[in-house]
Amino acid sequence: MEYDGPVLEKMELYRKKSGGELVGQLFDFEDKGGRHVALRPEMTPTLARMVAARERHYKKPVKWFSIAPFFRFERPQKGRLREFNQFNADIFGEAGVGAEIELIALSIEIVRRLGFGPDAVRVRLSSRALWSRFLAASEKSDELLPELLSVIDKLDFDQLSSIPEKTFERLNTLGVTADELAAFASAPDLEGTDLQQVVDGLIAAGLGDYLEIDAKIVRGLAYYTGTVFELFDASASMRAIAGGGRYDTLVGLLSDGAVELPALGMAFGDVVLGNLIDETPAASALRDAALRSVCDVFVVVADEARRNEALALTTALRRAGLRINLPLAPAKVGKQFQAAEEQRAPLALVVGTEWPIVKIKTLASRAEQTADASDLLALAETLAKFIP
Repeated sequence: MEYDGPVLEKMELYRKKSGGELVGQLFDFEDKGGRHVALRPEMTPTLARMVAARERHYKKPVKWFSIAPFFRFERPQKGRLREFNQFNADIFGEAGVGAEIELIALSIEIVRRLGFGPDAVRVRLSSRALWSRFLAASEKSDELLPELLSVIDKLDFDQLSSIPEKTFERLNTLGVTADELAAFASAPDLEGTDLQQVVDGLIAAGLGDYLEIDAKIVRGLAYYTGTVFELFDASASMRAIAGGGRYDTLVGLLSDGAVELPALGMAFGDVVLGNLIDETPAASALRDAALRSVCDVFVVVADEARRNEALALTTALRRAGLRINLPLAPAKVGKQFQAAEEQRAPLALVVGTEWPIVKIKTLASRAEQTADASDLLALAETLAKFIP
């Protein structure tokens, strides 16, 4: 189900959920009522708050999505702007790994439909539980996990010989070395973990070619509790295309313990994804073709006496999910075909004196066939076969 939420939220919502780093990136101010508010930098806290308020009214699992604008006060650069759009998908009320499999499969299907195969995009998976194992093996308290993950998130594993002094000091405080972290990350033990079940499920779904285990992926936000993942271009030349993970404690945190609900989510930002499409010829060609085509089918009204039938047919086919256009005023048939070509419609549907028999013409090849418009389902299925 699609949802939306307010663009302005109380500042306290983000302090509770995200910690200091994100709070420092907010467009925040005092409104005319004297309240400290911020333009939303992400959707998860808003969604968690909304679900917590009325969770008894929703049958579980809750599976919601949104596409909305967001704002962060930071230096604009490649892959990052101060205003951006984001696709969010979240699942509430399911503690099992089936939810992870569902959400990661969705993220893979999105990039696949955009023309990116496993040679172009990789899904890197990790889990907070892996680093809990590291602490246990090192005989250290699991209470150190948040600080450890914060260090890992900032650590450049390719430049361990030149670690910043501040990071070095944090490692010393934790009682671990960068080499120990790198050794563990290079060969993490997944046996018996939820992450292993997630990987097995995605392989069974035929998506294993996209997957990589990368324990260094911990995600910057502190509220994740289990499996986390990020999508990267295969060359790793950009920021993450998308990312997400499980956050089972967030609803409880934002509701001050009133509601406990397992949850996980993921998000695609339009900026990095747009950069990747621009730099990938096959994907940009696919996008450009979609943008050039104004509609899937142009309805040619060859007999003005059948305009009402053409209007009813247009409505029915639009409801079937096809992009349909038709002339708004009487015009010669040749002019209508010219309009269809200008709109780069792959098909023309000719409504004329033979109604309910109509003609389907493929504009690129000029091939045509007839169909019975009285069977709308069959007609829609026939048209869909010819649409690229």
